[in-house]
Amino acid sequence: MTNGVLAVCKPPGMTSHDVVSFVRRVTGERRTGHAGTLDPAAAGLLLVLVGPTAVRLSDYLLELPKTYVAEVRFGQATDTQDYTGRVVWEAPPGAVAGLSRRAVEEALKAFSGETMQLPPMVSAVRVGGERLYRLAREGRTAERRPRRVFIHRLSLLDMDESGAPGGPPRARLRVTCSKGTYIRTLAEDLGRTLGVGAHLGFLVREAVGFFNLAAARTLEEVADEAGRGELRLLPPADAVAHLPKVVPPVETITRLGHGQAVPLRGDPPRPVPEGSVVRVLDAAGELVATARLSGGRLEPLKVFRPSGGPRR
Repeated sequence: MTNGVLAVCKPPGMTSHDVVSFVRRVTGERRTGHAGTLDPAAAGLLLVLVGPTAVRLSDYLLELPKTYVAEVRFGQATDTQDYTGRVVWEAPPGAVAGLSRRAVEEALKAFSGETMQLPPMVSAVRVGGERLYRLAREGRTAERRPRRVFIHRLSLLDMDESGAPGGPPRARLRVTCSKGTYIRTLAEDLGRTLGVGAHLGFLVREAVGFFNLAAARTLEEVADEAGRGELRLLPPADAVAHLPKVVPPVETITRLGHGQAVPLRGDPPRPVPEGSVVRVLDAAGELVATARLSGGRLEPLKVFRPSGGPRR
């Protein structure tokens, strides 16, 4: 049975759902999903989960940090915080003329580490049971609460201080951030800090955890491999390699399969801190469950092979 994680290069103009539907169609695997939406206008790495076990791993993959390359266009703010929106504020021509690389680098320092962001109206966040982007399409707004996000790394790659011919300056950033971080909001907040306004131009997702865009396949390559019956998927056990590994005895796996908490026997490959979520593998290296270490015991979270039975 098809089961694993596929790193795909999503082209701009397609939704994440479009990509999942494409993979579902060419593989014939009904149970298919993704681990982290990428905006239609954006491009880059999308993790597609193929098969029942892979789909159930989405919670663990969504937690991985993400890396983007983003273009910030200074001088204008838009109602969507990106280039697809309507201009709602424009800086006086002289305000952006003197914007320098040094000023941008100094302003970026305030956004590293833990910071608060207000979810944009075009996001999928629910307020009062409704998606914000649906309210925005109807011309409505909703009260939103700032959310805590974490920016691990933020750097200015390059900057065109003169901008496009006759246009305002543009900067290209690389951002590694926690889940729930909106790069379009970062762009607007940066423009506000500098006093010139800004919005997001292009956006490319380069990495999700240890998954990298360089190793991702195009949809054409996916279709070709699937058509030849040679689709290469990263096995579930490897897809969550960021979780500590535990390989317990067969009897422990059997008890976990029955939903029982069991003592952690034997030494894991590296010390496992209390409260950690671990991946439980059998002797063949297959993923059989995820569990939480609590009080020296493994408490099952998700079981993929009940009672140590055959792989599903």
